Amino acid sequence: MPIENIPEIYSKDKEVNEGLLVYDFKMTNDVVKSKVNLSMNMFSFLQVGKKQVHFADTSIAVNSKQSLLLKKGNWLWTELLDTEAIYYCKLFFFSEKKLTEFLQKHTKNSLPHKDEIPYFVIENDDYIITFLNSLSVLNTASSDYSERLLLVKFEEIMLYLLYKYEQKFEFYLYSLISKEVSPFKNVVESNVHSNLKLEEIAFLCNMSLSTFKRHFVVEYNEAPGKWLQDKRLQRAKDILQEGQLKPSDIYLDMGYNNLSNFSIAFKNKFGKSPKEII
Repeated sequence: MPIENIPEIYSKDKEVNEGLLVYDFKMTNDVVKSKVNLSMNMFSFLQVGKKQVHFADTSIAVNSKQSLLLKKGNWLWTELLDTEAIYYCKLFFFSEKKLTEFLQKHTKNSLPHKDEIPYFVIENDDYIITFLNSLSVLNTASSDYSERLLLVKFEEIMLYLLYKYEQKFEFYLYSLISKEVSPFKNVVESNVHSNLKLEEIAFLCNMSLSTFKRHFVVEYNEAPGKWLQDKRLQRAKDILQEGQLKPSDIYLDMGYNNLSNFSIAFKNKFGKSPKEII
């Protein structure tokens, strides 16, 4: 799975020298789990479709009634068509420099950094819809004015979201300029019970697969494949013993592509098939 460098792949015909870029993203086919290297913070104003993003230690799914503000970094995301045959979102990228200038201009610049959350969910409303329509008009504006207008629009949406979400949003904006990086073990252990593959977890750690494996053995004194399999199979056993779900309900969530492989691995570990546990 190739890594997409965003917004670089969108900015071939547009300059990002001023630290701001708007891009209309459209597609007519589902894109499942893209690897994305996001080099700028980004608003993803989802208008048609559904989107899920996996971060280092959490994930979030939104529909067309919501939008996301995403922190720059290495993320995995899935973009899906909904009831219509198109996926459409308006992407608004901004640099850390532009964010810092905004915070210095419009806030007291004295808030403590809170826990670093890589996303902020925005509920779309009439104001945001009108704002997005104005961005569409801006795309057709002459180049002499578009840069200055874009800066005004950036400040407008930031100020509106500060008005709408108050201190919660202000804290989040300050967290975007913090330099702390998620620890390796935090990333690994947050994805123990996900269905992500080793390569995908390595990507979230900003490592190649070979580097990830070496680092994992140093941290856990065990190969990552076996460690993760044991943890996920134990989780599967606990779920089945609760009696609410069947093996066919959970094998995908445990990282297995089919029920047969899950059943074989389960029996090899516990000496009983998943059905015998129920």
